[in-house]
Amino acid sequence: MLTALRAAQRVPRHLAPYTRQLQRPSRRSYASVTDLERLPKQGAQLHGFTLQRTKHVPELELSALHFQHDKTGADYLHVARDDQNNVFSIGFKTNPPDATGVPHILEHVTLCGSEKYPVRDPFFKMLPRSLQNFMNAFTSSDYTMYPFATTNAQDFKNLMDVYLDATLHPLLKHADFVQEGWRIGPEDPLATSQGQGDLIFKGVVYNEMKGQMSDAQYLFYIRFMEHIFPSLNNSGGDPQKMTDLTYEQLRGFHQAHYNPSNSKILTYGDQPVEDHLKMLEQHLASFDRGDVDSDIKLPIELANGPKQVTLSGPVDPLTPPDAQHKTSTTWLMGDTTNIAESFALQIATSVLLDGYGSPLYRALIESGLGTDFTPNTGYDTSGRKGIFSVGLTGVKEADVAKVDAAIKAALQEAVAKGFERHKIDGLLHQLELGLKHKTSGFGMNLIQRLKPGWFNGIDPFDALAWNKIVEEFKAEYAQPGRLEGLLKQYLDNGNTLTFTMVPDETYGEKLASEEAQKLQSRIVDTVKQFSSEEEAHKQLVERELKLLQEQTAGQTESLDSLPTLHVSDIPRKQQPVQLRDANFSNNAKVQWRETATNGITYFRALSLFKDLPDELRMLVPLFCDSLMRIGTRNKSMEELEDLIKLKTGGISFGYHVSTSPHDLQKAEEGLGLVGHALDGNVSAMYELFQMILLETDFDSPNAQKNIRQLLQTSASGAADAVAGSGHSYARHYATAGLTPQGRLVEQTAGLTQVKLITSLASAEENQEAMAELASKLKAIQTLVIANLNLNTRLALTCGSDAVSENDRALQSFLGTMSAHKLSPPLLAKQGFVKPQQYPASGKTFFKFPYQVSYSSLALPTGPYTDPTSAPFAILAKLLTHKHLHHEIREKGGAYGGGAFSGGNTGFFGMYSYRDPAPENTLRIMADAGRWATEREWTDRELEEAKLAVFQGVDAPLDVNAEGMVRFLSGIDQDMEQKRRKWLLDVDKQQVRQAAEMLDAKMKDSSVALIGQKKEFVKESAGWRVEDMGMAAPEQVEAAEDS
Repeated sequence: MLTALRAAQRVPRHLAPYTRQLQRPSRRSYASVTDLERLPKQGAQLHGFTLQRTKHVPELELSALHFQHDKTGADYLHVARDDQNNVFSIGFKTNPPDATGVPHILEHVTLCGSEKYPVRDPFFKMLPRSLQNFMNAFTSSDYTMYPFATTNAQDFKNLMDVYLDATLHPLLKHADFVQEGWRIGPEDPLATSQGQGDLIFKGVVYNEMKGQMSDAQYLFYIRFMEHIFPSLNNSGGDPQKMTDLTYEQLRGFHQAHYNPSNSKILTYGDQPVEDHLKMLEQHLASFDRGDVDSDIKLPIELANGPKQVTLSGPVDPLTPPDAQHKTSTTWLMGDTTNIAESFALQIATSVLLDGYGSPLYRALIESGLGTDFTPNTGYDTSGRKGIFSVGLTGVKEADVAKVDAAIKAALQEAVAKGFERHKIDGLLHQLELGLKHKTSGFGMNLIQRLKPGWFNGIDPFDALAWNKIVEEFKAEYAQPGRLEGLLKQYLDNGNTLTFTMVPDETYGEKLASEEAQKLQSRIVDTVKQFSSEEEAHKQLVERELKLLQEQTAGQTESLDSLPTLHVSDIPRKQQPVQLRDANFSNNAKVQWRETATNGITYFRALSLFKDLPDELRMLVPLFCDSLMRIGTRNKSMEELEDLIKLKTGGISFGYHVSTSPHDLQKAEEGLGLVGHALDGNVSAMYELFQMILLETDFDSPNAQKNIRQLLQTSASGAADAVAGSGHSYARHYATAGLTPQGRLVEQTAGLTQVKLITSLASAEENQEAMAELASKLKAIQTLVIANLNLNTRLALTCGSDAVSENDRALQSFLGTMSAHKLSPPLLAKQGFVKPQQYPASGKTFFKFPYQVSYSSLALPTGPYTDPTSAPFAILAKLLTHKHLHHEIREKGGAYGGGAFSGGNTGFFGMYSYRDPAPENTLRIMADAGRWATEREWTDRELEEAKLAVFQGVDAPLDVNAEGMVRFLSGIDQDMEQKRRKWLLDVDKQQVRQAAEMLDAKMKDSSVALIGQKKEFVKESAGWRVEDMGMAAPEQVEAAEDS
């Protein structure tokens, strides 16, 4: 999997339109597992390793042990912590020699078979033989890492053995290279008549990167990186250059880079380090000391004055055509090994960027120069040299030059004015809460934080010394003028890179033409190797058929060599979570979870709606964003943001919907309030909630302006959000006609929501329409406040010692809210949207300018409490791992494909992701029920499916998530225990019955497809084509008046 920037889906903002996350480690309870007296001592020699040094970090409640392998020099860091969710990672420095994507393709191919585990694709075959809660591989810009996490000790040993053998002893077969990387082959090798025109480029990574390049945000970022870091090639691979990579080059790259001497190994958790050392020595002992890639790539030199780069990019079909330029300005900063300075720069640049009241947001977005920050915006410390960039998307051509001037003017003004102390204190308070927050993903987050710097010369022991870093900052940089002086040191010059991407309406056509030319060139090269063109084509078809045979054989090969867990490793009884309920005088129901929280109180509330009209429901996401943007009658949003940072760990508002666990045709919806704060600041958190809810002023002079900016920002990222998660959007639409929840999710988070927001953004200059929009948002505000008084559920998670004060603060909060009543505004009779009905069956197509497609097929099953729905969960895993993955990914070349079954949603479905052959995929999906009915499932396959299901069921939870299934969905622990038993006891006959039901219902399935329109998509074949084009302002007005 490529690690790179992704455009985020539209979600309610907690604080700001841009927040580059500060490093916020969390805590767990102290235990003797971290006691250095019980751990090996410095200088100890164990299993071929020598312990170089140790460090106890009390603020993170961990101890770090740095070993070095005596024979190879491999670095190994063990982080001991009282955490059952143990993590392993091995990584290699992999500076890419070119843009063919050799590190990325190699990441895939190494996992396709190894000496000890010579089965086809052991990585994917291990997925259902484990209880892991995370298992993947990542290709970053200059390193590749292979991490996993699991709470089961035997599982950890199994996966560690598979990962080490895969990376150090892979088979690297040619067939795996052409499957995962690239090849030329017939689109359908089984077609009876073929010619040269049927040949296409194929390959899983090839199609993954075609999909990645369809994301305009990623395209801007990667092209920027190519110019600021020309020495650091595109590790993911550029589809235009990937077909230059040869099999011999792949093998050579592995030999040069995948040796223990060039590796960084890390383990984390409560398991004994001696056990890890034993296994590591077994795998490393056969190696001698090898070459180390110590080349740390640096950005271009900018000391000789400013540089400008301008490139073309795609047009966004959902935003105004005259405002599609993207431009950024970049400075080089200091050496990131200076951790104290780097931390100070993180704080300083966060003050500049973080929040609607930040200097750069005001100067660039609030001023109307653009709609959102570019994806490279922020202080980047991933390399040896820090980089600070600020840029804008949605810029008009005439304003491009103004952006650079506005950035520099805003920076100069901010430095001259100086930073207010409370803004620094607010960021430090966020870090303090981050230290205390108990998260199940601490170990994985730690690895992701340490690895980039470790490969670029940053000592991981220095990076772990959290208190020292903060104390040094307070002593050195928190003094008046020090941060400003640091910024002036690096930014008060003209040594910048200005990178601009201009829209080109022919960009997609040019890409297609280049691909066609490259294909023709490769075909010509292939023909030269044979006696005739016919012979060359014949050989390509035969190679494709041979690969097809190998892929098919892999579906039935023996997996006895692979380690596995068993269903007996899954506890039959669910671990109970102690909860208690209370009722308040105003009918509010409160769920209490008393547990160790490190002095933090976590709060949730649901203001439930009843009979909410479609036109208001579809505006709830915008309403949530508006609450965190407009400000109140007495406080600006900047002032509110400062209070939120100083007094809480964050507050947010979001749309809530859940299906009844007893009846799929019943659903509840409402507005969710979420926040957490130190126990002593809970009253302040409630005051902020009530201030924002009661006093947000939709009638203020700036309200409409702020709403327009929110719409512009959301619309500008909509197409890229779909490109990043197209299968989810397809699934939302495919399920929209099946249940009430499906319809509500589609309206608030699906393509329907995308279309509404882009239409509203295009009508931004229509004052009457904007005034009516503000009135509707005000109507939602009235409903939310009224429902908080009438129909509310609340949940609190805190320590037992904080219950009394929390109870008092909550009573006060509810009393204050009940004393306020807002008058509902007068609304126009006609709304923005008509009540929309979604098809319960049939095929729907949405056109987007992507190089690959996304699809989903869905059917209803049964509610959570219906025992007949449990076999569908097992069937989904069987289909994913035994059929769909092979057919859609391995044979079809899509980046992903599988089945899903939501126990608390009542859906069964299938999907494909970044798919070059959607017609074939949809045929496979339509035939999946028949295939599963005819399949004779083995006991082992059934056991693997159950293991795969329970990876999610028993995944570790953050402390604030404990008890939330009951609170949000009404699924109590008795229901969960019953379903647990049903899932564990599903037999082959029940799976067959589920498959027969699936096959029988397939003709009534609902299908959604997103991408370029293919020849098979036509009305005569039963397809409905939905228009996603941007509506002109006058069209929106007409819709409102109809």
